[in-house]
Amino acid sequence: MKIFSKLSILAALAVVACKSQQETTSQEKNKISYSTSSPTYWQQKVNYEMEIDMNVNTYQYTGTQKLVYTNNSPDVLDKVYYHLYFNAFQPGSEMDVRSRTIKDPDRRVGDRISKLSDSEIGYIKVNSLTQNGKKLSYTTEGTILEVTLTKPILPGASATFDMNFKGQVPVQIRRSGRNNSEGVALSMTQWYPKMAEYDFEGWHTHPYIGREFHGVWGDFDVKISIDKSYVLGGTGYLQNPNEIGYGYETGTVKRPAGNKLTWHFKAPNVHDFTWAADPDYVHDTHQGANGVTLHFLYKNDPAIKENWKELQYKTAEMLVYFNEYIGQYPYKQYSVIQGGDGGMEYAMCTLITGKRRLSSLIGVTAHELAHTWFQFLLATNESKHEWMDEGFTTYISNRCMNHIMDYNRENPQKGSYSSYFRLVESGFEQPLTTHADRYQYNRAYSVAAYSKGAIFLSQLEYVIGKENVEKTLKKYFDDFKFKHPTPNDIKRTAEKVSGIHLDWYLTDWAQTTNTIDYGVKEINGKTIILERIGQMPMPIDITVNYADGSSEEFYIPLRMMRGEKPTNATTKADWPWAYPTYTLETDKTVKSVEIDPSELMADINRENNVAQQ
Repeated sequence: MKIFSKLSILAALAVVACKSQQETTSQEKNKISYSTSSPTYWQQKVNYEMEIDMNVNTYQYTGTQKLVYTNNSPDVLDKVYYHLYFNAFQPGSEMDVRSRTIKDPDRRVGDRISKLSDSEIGYIKVNSLTQNGKKLSYTTEGTILEVTLTKPILPGASATFDMNFKGQVPVQIRRSGRNNSEGVALSMTQWYPKMAEYDFEGWHTHPYIGREFHGVWGDFDVKISIDKSYVLGGTGYLQNPNEIGYGYETGTVKRPAGNKLTWHFKAPNVHDFTWAADPDYVHDTHQGANGVTLHFLYKNDPAIKENWKELQYKTAEMLVYFNEYIGQYPYKQYSVIQGGDGGMEYAMCTLITGKRRLSSLIGVTAHELAHTWFQFLLATNESKHEWMDEGFTTYISNRCMNHIMDYNRENPQKGSYSSYFRLVESGFEQPLTTHADRYQYNRAYSVAAYSKGAIFLSQLEYVIGKENVEKTLKKYFDDFKFKHPTPNDIKRTAEKVSGIHLDWYLTDWAQTTNTIDYGVKEINGKTIILERIGQMPMPIDITVNYADGSSEEFYIPLRMMRGEKPTNATTKADWPWAYPTYTLETDKTVKSVEIDPSELMADINRENNVAQQ
């Protein structure tokens, strides 16, 4: 491991910039395949070139953006839309009002936005915009810029948009901002005018109210001019380490004239660009698997240094785990950066708060790094399918933590089950099809997205078998990386791997609040009568203990599965869902019975799962 102070960050970055970037860019472009199980699949493409000049005293910046937009859809586009996320951090914004009217406001937000002064708010103001050199008409409505085109963009055609804009970095409240609670100067997330996604469902122009994003795949070329005392990290590969002050060969200081340096980054095939900056960042690098350089930027604070050093070894282990159980990380670097307001994933990096106990620091990093696969490579629409993003990430990061921290928990998802059960008992559950901003309670969103989403995969182990779930995740990654998969895609992938029909599973678990409740109704000698009490169907694993001291495992498939999972248990006749009871005949006198001893089925009442004669 090499260790760098803020005055030697560029030498380390140069390893990536000068050697890996050129190789990686061509390799990534060659690797990227847009093949999919659907022959009609398409997605849009963007190429950004941006230059910004940041004033670290006023927290204002000016920027230019050249965006080449390729319309790969079969539709003619007469309008385009941009997200202006920083506009959410203004009194009276939808984010502000929603935070002050929801029944359980996020304590990080509360009424803070309503109290921001003019110098503390955030904004992005578009000063000019042209399409292929011709001026455009546009209006700003909250966090959305609506643009009427001078000439429609035909299917297969491209248009070049040139923009001048000005921004102000808000006081750090939610994800983005300046001077966060730990003193990080700039957490620059969602900071630029970002083209909205257009896909088979149409335009996705949801306002920035509270959470979750959706973006267009493309290449980014970004130049950031900033006070020379600041150290930067984030998305992409640094292109000019020598130009901004350091000779790569010797590591000697070559300070340029003037008060600012311009940092030049390129990021191939991502759908976002994030950076953070602080004059007191320490920058370490650690070599990860497959030639990936892991970067760590954190405040020069002795109180956190030891934990951040230990984190580096664990992050390398995480990378190995996710590579093995999902698929290979395709870029040549990843950065863990102190900043933001908790933990949030971005392209090739994450921002996390850093003053944590070691287990918390490792845990939040495991979750955010896992998001690289479940969101930044498998780029679901987080606003509509937040459970595929947060839930799948929770599932795999819990498994990863169980492994790298030697927890050895039989079910690492147990906490997710407990949270889900409490939500059901509360009566506030809403279906997973609920838009991320439309939950009545923030708590209901969190449990649905993180816990119920994680149980989707954990419980799928119960339905099709753990090995089939592991094969499903790998095939899902292979088929849909660098795309925008939907719930149907993970369902169809699992069906292809297992040979089991799963439409019932996706429908009930994600589109309803139907619950699972199976019980032992009666035991009479060698006869067991089971009952379905809840509305959601499931196959049944059952352990029978006999009076002679022996035991036997039985497996009762659900008829609508049209198949069975691999099992060593005795497979019995299918259970048709509409039948409220099922009779199981055994060869010996029964002493006791337990339904689902693995506890992978999210049965809301386990008291009736066990019975004795």
